[in-house]
Amino acid sequence: MGDCCNDESAVEALRERQRGTLRMVLGINVLLFAVIVSAALYSDSSALLADSLDNLGDALTYGLSLFVVARGAGAKARVALFKGILILLAAGAVAGQIGYRLLVPATPVFEVMGLFSLVALAGNSVCLYLLWRHRHEDVNMSSVWECSRNDIAANLSVFVAAGGVWLTGSGWPDIVVALGLLVLLLRSGAGVVASALRELRTAA
Repeated sequence: MGDCCNDESAVEALRERQRGTLRMVLGINVLLFAVIVSAALYSDSSALLADSLDNLGDALTYGLSLFVVARGAGAKARVALFKGILILLAAGAVAGQIGYRLLVPATPVFEVMGLFSLVALAGNSVCLYLLWRHRHEDVNMSSVWECSRNDIAANLSVFVAAGGVWLTGSGWPDIVVALGLLVLLLRSGAGVVASALRELRTAA
């Protein structure tokens, strides 16, 4: 009886830690999305816009993850599947933006790109640090960790793109990096969906 109570207490303590972490990273990503999407629209940067959409997807992901913290493996797997689909939808939006920029070329404002890619990097680094201890706990937190890890690569890529725009005086580095982020989103989304489907089959 005592062991059962201790186990229940440990599980609830773990869930509470997960909730606390998810609340913090959710707040950070909502703020980052608002700031970065404004900077992306001002600077005409496809790469920075892709980065901001990634933050929006993360905010939705963290909100959904918070919702299923105390639920069973089946519910967590279904939400992880939905999160994977959201990532793929964000990839579709990035693909549309890239297509638009190929038809209507523009040279982004590299100063804005560089500055706000570093702002996003700082915020996402905090999220990655907060999520590190949760990355192997369950499929829900594992998919959250996957999103956060991708963010760091995306932020660094946008910073590199800003340097490329500065050196070349053209928008091609921005488009090339946006294509790279598109591939990253597609791989991440497909990975999360595959993991969730495996969990659903196991639960069934």
